[in-house]
Amino acid sequence: MKGVITTIALALLCSACGTSARIEKSWRDPDVNVNIAALHKVLVVALLKDETSRRTVEDKLVTYLNGKGVPSYSFLTQNIRKEDEESIRNQVRNGGFDGVVIMRLADVDKDVTYVPGNYPPYYGFYWRYYWRAWNSFYDPGYYRTTKTYTVETNVYSLKSDKLVWSGLTSSVDPANVDKLMNASAKSVYKEMKRQGFLTGV
Repeated sequence: MKGVITTIALALLCSACGTSARIEKSWRDPDVNVNIAALHKVLVVALLKDETSRRTVEDKLVTYLNGKGVPSYSFLTQNIRKEDEESIRNQVRNGGFDGVVIMRLADVDKDVTYVPGNYPPYYGFYWRYYWRAWNSFYDPGYYRTTKTYTVETNVYSLKSDKLVWSGLTSSVDPANVDKLMNASAKSVYKEMKRQGFLTGV
């Protein structure tokens, strides 16, 4: 179980600059406090539609686990559905893992806002100049689109066969998927420490 939480802790080291994520909500098992002392065998799962992005994210997290992390694409031989976390747990119960960290893109919210244009100044009675300058000085309005990505992170203990931590993070217009996931991992790590769920780091 110690190794499960270490996955999130070490993800802080590879968090991307320029993309940030904030905790929207989280839940923890009140009976579980983890003091990190050693790494164990932990399965890292990034449930992403794009296979290349999935492998990139999982590989990046695994490199910080001192050889103890296992990317899901090298262990789960059959295709898995984004929604079917239970099928993942069933496959790893007999794989010698202490735990599983599952990250998935839960939602993308698109927001469109109108930004009004800037009008030219009033020129008194110089109407000819006013209208000639209109095209030069008038800055038309435009529509701005922002996307908020929500990432869900679930941490399971396979020894007790239960969920021990869950959280949702949000990020506005991240640079790319792997930066989004790494920024989310950083926020999750900080939240675990703040809650007292994660100690000894």
